[in-house]
Amino acid sequence: MPCLLTLLALVVPRFVIVMVWLFSNWLEAAYTTLLWPILGFIFLPTTLLWYAVVVNVYGGEWSIIPIAGTVVALMIDLSPASGKKG
Repeated sequence: MPCLLTLLALVVPRFVIVMVWLFSNWLEAAYTTLLWPILGFIFLPTTLLWYAVVVNVYGGEWSIIPIAGTVVALMIDLSPASGKKG
């Protein structure tokens, strides 16, 4: 099941954000205010999800894997092929 959620997060991250928000407290644990999840939902959804994973799974410790994951998530969110039509 976690692999399916990971694949869904890469394909439709905004849908996964809504599901995580509805069925778990991961976003509440990662963010103290509602502003950052809203901005992340709009602008950087994959990075928002990865930061929630780092806080909840890695305990907020920024070692090599969380940093590499953040770089990959930012590349996915900011890439020209991310699905934005001009």
